[in-house]
Amino acid sequence: MTEPALSAAMGRIAPSQTTAMTDRATQLREEGRDIISLSVGEPDFATPPHVVEAMKAALDAGQTKYTPVGGTSAMKRAAALHFERDLGIAASPADVTISAGGKQAIFHALLATINPGDEVVIPAPWWVSYPEIVRFAGGTVVPLPTRPEDGFRFSADALEAAITSQTRWLLLNSPGNPTGAGFTAEDLLAVAEVLDRHPRVLVMSDDIYAPLTYTGAPHATLAALRPDLADRVLTVSGVSKSHAMTGLRIGVATGPTWLIRAMEKLQSHSSGNPCSISQAGAVAAFEGPQEFLADWRKTFRRRRDLVVGRVNAIPGLSTPVPQGAFYCFIDAAPLIGGNLADDGSLALHLLEHGVAVVAASAFGGRYCDLYGFRISFAASEAQLTEAMNRIEAGVAAL
Repeated sequence: MTEPALSAAMGRIAPSQTTAMTDRATQLREEGRDIISLSVGEPDFATPPHVVEAMKAALDAGQTKYTPVGGTSAMKRAAALHFERDLGIAASPADVTISAGGKQAIFHALLATINPGDEVVIPAPWWVSYPEIVRFAGGTVVPLPTRPEDGFRFSADALEAAITSQTRWLLLNSPGNPTGAGFTAEDLLAVAEVLDRHPRVLVMSDDIYAPLTYTGAPHATLAALRPDLADRVLTVSGVSKSHAMTGLRIGVATGPTWLIRAMEKLQSHSSGNPCSISQAGAVAAFEGPQEFLADWRKTFRRRRDLVVGRVNAIPGLSTPVPQGAFYCFIDAAPLIGGNLADDGSLALHLLEHGVAVVAASAFGGRYCDLYGFRISFAASEAQLTEAMNRIEAGVAAL
């Protein structure tokens, strides 16, 4: 039987390779294989108890009905508190929207603003969903390559050269997935000077990993540094990474009123309101104790140092030191060739040695001449040690 034709938009996108590798690792484990999965960006910590208790209380209180599409008043106030306290953005609750994860906020913002022919500048390597959402919306992806020796940060001159009369958005992610690189205040002020010359360009600032930085320097974000550009900047955040609430699906965004209303209009027809119980938990996450984050950061930093040290001791592999998030982007170019046609083949080879990673090509690595893989160090030190043993053995087997 011939399969029914899908839309042209569906033909423009590919499945997420991170979730595909995670699903494959799960399948192999169910078949009895011993697989350590370092493919998914998910903290292994338990959701904080005060968040869990808040959700239980919401259930007991019968808060299982529809909420306003863009979130409850309490949730919007808590998100505004987060934006001001943690990111330095003076956000009004009226200009905050709540979604089913940060990904949904990004999806709705781009779908609401991109017309065929519009260009979106994305620094590469990039999070896997950025280019796919742009293509689904009918836009054109303009890669902005970065290099490990530059800390995976682009120059103002490179940005200027990438912008054309068709540029609609610049996407920023700091600290970034998959590299863990962060933009400094100086970097962002240089970006702002370029944007001053291009008033049509909007900016997506994805700050979901902001609470997980390891440099000791304050987190820098564009809307806080240049509030005069706030009418062109959408800042996206959430609780998934900072509070180990990935499955609860709450994202928050703040930006110009016209864009927030457009996103909520689209959300009213796509999913409706985000989960009421998850919103109650996210209110507690933002308004409750934050001290535990310091301990989480220390733990992640130890794991990072363990992985970086082991990777750089393996011939053929190298990685810079991530400044935030919980990923290492590993260059394995010296290993490609012979039995390995590409970094996808390398990822499959390592899977056969019991470790699930994601090929650099999934993150636009080829635009930067980077061939290797990303691993998440959001796993226990024991798991990471064993995973690195397996990676070392897998590389030696080549």
